[in-house]
Amino acid sequence: MQAAAAMKKKELKRFRELLEEKRDDILKNAKRTLNEDMMLDSDDLPDEMDLASSEYIQSFTFRLRGREKTFLKKIERALAKIDEGTFGVCEECEEPISQKRLEARPETTLCIRCKEDQERIEKSYG
Repeated sequence: MQAAAAMKKKELKRFRELLEEKRDDILKNAKRTLNEDMMLDSDDLPDEMDLASSEYIQSFTFRLRGREKTFLKKIERALAKIDEGTFGVCEECEEPISQKRLEARPETTLCIRCKEDQERIEKSYG
């Protein structure tokens, strides 16, 4: 089960750097949202249509940031798994997650087979 032990230190370091880079990008975008997108001033908007449009864009941005918050939690969890020595182990079947899948989604917690099973179950519940 100790996939991280089997994974070379060099590979773990690369995954840590990749995850940290993704985390930094999310935090940078969040700060930009706070600094720029939050500047909604009705005096600058000449009519109700502009105001409604601007509020819609702001609402959309908040929803997007909600997704980023979830993604950030997944990244933090993956970094913790590197520290614990369990990075690269499927949380469902406890088998190693393929290197190819980790390359594509280093924040993943499921191997491809368990992820596909999860998506099939979610799809069947509609």
